[in-house]
Amino acid sequence: MLSRTADHLFWMARYMERAENTARMLDVNYQTSLLPQSADTAEQGWRGLLSISELTGFFEQQYATVDAKSVMDFMVRDEDNLSSIVCCLRAARENARAVRGALTTEVWETQNQTWLEFNRMLKDGAFERDPGAFFEWVKFRSHLSRGVTVGTMLMDEALHFLRIGTFLERADNTARLLDVKFHALIGGVAGDYFGSAAKETQEVDFYHWSAILRSVSGFEIYRKVYRNVIRPERVAELLILRPDMPRSLAACMNEVVLNLEQVANSQSSETRRRAGRLRSDLQYGRIDEILATGLHAYLTQFLDRVNDLGVGISRDFLVPMAA
Repeated sequence: MLSRTADHLFWMARYMERAENTARMLDVNYQTSLLPQSADTAEQGWRGLLSISELTGFFEQQYATVDAKSVMDFMVRDEDNLSSIVCCLRAARENARAVRGALTTEVWETQNQTWLEFNRMLKDGAFERDPGAFFEWVKFRSHLSRGVTVGTMLMDEALHFLRIGTFLERADNTARLLDVKFHALIGGVAGDYFGSAAKETQEVDFYHWSAILRSVSGFEIYRKVYRNVIRPERVAELLILRPDMPRSLAACMNEVVLNLEQVANSQSSETRRRAGRLRSDLQYGRIDEILATGLHAYLTQFLDRVNDLGVGISRDFLVPMAA
């Protein structure tokens, strides 16, 4: 496969997954903002969302206040924000158009219709009327795109690059979500989230812990696996180490490694080694060891390794990155 084709497929999948992840976080923040809470608490929630995407500084250059309307506008339809849903869906569609011949008709039509319908909904005011329904629609279109891809495409290199892009993006997002949300909920204790300070906050509002789980479709899964009250260390274990949790770091890295093996070439051995080692660390890790060394440090290192993995994949398979 031509590297340029692989590059378009990889980024098409990443942008579609990013749009879904953004919609998930916005939806949960929006629903949480409807609960009784102080203005400072509400602002912290929206600041946390900007922090996840590392967009706080850019946002503050354009908006005077951090509130629900400003942040949602910024993250949904601000074309200057390359991580906004409108930019992600446009980029996914443009990447799909560039490799139209490598996709099935169903995959292309799904991408194209998503972009056209999204713009129609924005013009019709669907976002303002019911933000929750709007975010659900974005998530549904991402699910549809992923399902049509797996259900109609030949299981060749094109599909493998799509899967690599999807799960690399998902791993990055889950790690960012965990780091920012746990830091905010536990009180910003550096190094040790689950020490004495954590014991003083065991009664953190149930709705906030459940919001973290709902943002990754993990609330029902948590109940099924643990059959108990929501505890922070178990939330961390579910979203980091459980290979049977679809959006966990372990599950994402399993998929990345499996698909990398299918597209391996003569220069990708180092990238595959690093991916395999990262998967092994998750496969044989223990949550008590992770928490003992500090959740923030662990997740920061994980994000660095995922970013390094993305650079390696680009170098080995895709269009060379600009210097």
